[in-house]
Amino acid sequence: MSGLDEPKRGKLMVDSADEAPGWDAIEAAVATRVKDTNPLHWGSNILPGQAGLYGLSAYRSDGYWLLVTFGMTELFAKESDDQDVSGWGCELTMRVPMDADQPPAWALRLLERLVNYVFDSGRPFAEGHRLDPAGPITGEANTRLTAVAFAADPELPPIASPYGSARFLTVVGITADELERMKATTTAAVLRDLADRTPTLVTDPAR
Repeated sequence: MSGLDEPKRGKLMVDSADEAPGWDAIEAAVATRVKDTNPLHWGSNILPGQAGLYGLSAYRSDGYWLLVTFGMTELFAKESDDQDVSGWGCELTMRVPMDADQPPAWALRLLERLVNYVFDSGRPFAEGHRLDPAGPITGEANTRLTAVAFAADPELPPIASPYGSARFLTVVGITADELERMKATTTAAVLRDLADRTPTLVTDPAR
């Protein structure tokens, strides 16, 4: 992973004395749905007060990894002018099959790139958005998933922290055919069909 270090266990803090109410709000929301109290964490080279992805966590849950970003909301201090919304107003999640002792590297890279896109472009993602990277989302030709769509996370509740509110947006891998159907109808309509098969919207590159 380009900007991410090796996985660790426990909260990714620069110093044990650091306070991170925004981080705590994310973990509290995840804890309402996921029992894994010892997730894997990847930190980046971003420091508190700097813009960008601060870290990623991977939680074990019912046969899949739940991946959660840290850094699109304000973790350590209030920096934006909008007192009601924390940072960009969302953190990204993604669910992928748990078929190894760590989540696949491509999923971590994808989330990292999506977060970087938001910070570089100044355009946050929202429910119903789609993105076509013009190639397999895994970076390998052995998958039909060539684009992503964004939906409200089907399980995680909104965040409430001293720095404002935010929501979780889940990233869902989709095929070229599904992308065309979304353009012809709506993103939500196609995602509802996918949710009939996988209610938590797990992205399985083998499907």
